[in-house]
Amino acid sequence: MSGHHDDHGFAHPVPLRLLVGVFVALIALTILTVVTAGRPELRPFGTWIAMAIATAKGLLVLAVFMHLWWDKKFNLIVFGSAFLFVALFIGFTLTDTQHYQNVIDVFPPDKYVPRR
Repeated sequence: MSGHHDDHGFAHPVPLRLLVGVFVALIALTILTVVTAGRPELRPFGTWIAMAIATAKGLLVLAVFMHLWWDKKFNLIVFGSAFLFVALFIGFTLTDTQHYQNVIDVFPPDKYVPRR
């Protein structure tokens, strides 16, 4: 009894060397994120650097661990561009947070009385 699922088979085995290499790259990029986050001289561009590193890590996971590299390239382009746009939107949102920091620092905490 053959069904329509018989023609798919096992798509592609991923070599262990590639998986370990991507894992090491993800760890290295995480360490790079932590190192750049603590640098005050990168202050105006720190958010963009962190978002670029996070996007690169996400694209690595999409391509290798979700097997999109071996799938149709259109799927990789669609998922990758969606991931890039999410990173872009979050990055633009985070750039505005530094603008209001001086207002938050000046606001006296004893003036705030929560409503019940």
